[in-house]
Amino acid sequence: MSTAVSPLAPKSLPTLPPVAGVRLATAAAGIRYTERTDVLLATFAPGTSVAGVFTRSRCPSAPVEWCRDRLAGGSIGALVVNSGNANAFTGKNGRAATALTAELAAAAVGCSESEVFLASTGVIGEPLDARKFEGVMSRLAADAVEDGWEAAARAIMTTDTFPKLATRSVEVSGRTVTINGIAKGAGMIAPDMATMLAYVATDAAISAQALQALLARAADRSFNCVTVDGDTSTSDTLMAFATGAAGNAKIASADDPALAAFAAAFESLLIELAQLVARDGEGARKFVTVEVSGAESEASARRIALSIANSPLVKTAVAGEDANWGRVVMAVGKAGEPADRDRLSIRFGDVRVAVDGERDPAYDEALVSAYMKNEEILIAVDIGLGDGFARVWTCDLTEGYIAINADYRS
Repeated sequence: MSTAVSPLAPKSLPTLPPVAGVRLATAAAGIRYTERTDVLLATFAPGTSVAGVFTRSRCPSAPVEWCRDRLAGGSIGALVVNSGNANAFTGKNGRAATALTAELAAAAVGCSESEVFLASTGVIGEPLDARKFEGVMSRLAADAVEDGWEAAARAIMTTDTFPKLATRSVEVSGRTVTINGIAKGAGMIAPDMATMLAYVATDAAISAQALQALLARAADRSFNCVTVDGDTSTSDTLMAFATGAAGNAKIASADDPALAAFAAAFESLLIELAQLVARDGEGARKFVTVEVSGAESEASARRIALSIANSPLVKTAVAGEDANWGRVVMAVGKAGEPADRDRLSIRFGDVRVAVDGERDPAYDEALVSAYMKNEEILIAVDIGLGDGFARVWTCDLTEGYIAINADYRS
């Protein structure tokens, strides 16, 4: 975990209110480092609905497999998250570690092992010694409090430089409900269903089926639109929990009109968390929004946008404050999507640099160079073929990224 906070970090952290039915505690179990908080336990009131989306990596971590197998149960009693070890590519030992962790948590919390959900983040390929949880699990269960959100966000950090938190309040069927979210992630970020780790809890009463549909839809518009380095994690996990303590009439369908305001707030919270991940990209100095319009379809626009956002040449140009729009043209062309060179236009912020297949006749190097010195950069591309639109978020690529990842295991 870096000691230098990203220059793109929020100026202050939000204070998250309690979510009735959720309690949190953290501890230092010595998973990888000494004297560092590395375990989070969250407990949930009986009947709490659970939903989740996970990495589509063909090499998922043991906790991802554990959670997938138990998601159909629809309820959660406890969540255990550790940092410092991903428990990925650990074979039978990894599966045994998840079973032991669930056993310890279930005993401490008083729920079924099938209602325990797990996540691990950190180094891949090193066995996780789950026996280290024995010394802290009972204390975690006893010490869990409603207002432990910031501590929870810090406990799951690895190379993150700041905790990522967000909150919303919204009316559902005449009742005020709270939505809180935390996330972690700074590298190995190119989500395919979710991001490295993110958790959202609400006191609204929503069925597991409705929550699952809501989560999958919102993830596609938030975490699946963020990338730092183009690498999908083995541990990508995004989960949502609904305790029902707010007392609204239980929502059974994600399309229920009563859920409309909640769905909008829920999605905006996930977008905020996703953007915080990009702002904490390893070594990042600039936050970059890529917008693609005029594509043949929304899916085509997204693939083009991700081609631009994941291009090392585009990202290093942004780091060097160079509006090298030729690299954007390259990234559009390599995306494999329908595009017409002579219809293409490109903007950096409000400055159009290319149009109709060539440099803009009014191109002003001084103007665009001044824009590139901003901390937040917009790259906007119009394909000129249709109505497809997509927006993704990323960061620049600096020498800091290399330094962090070259030394990650040391």
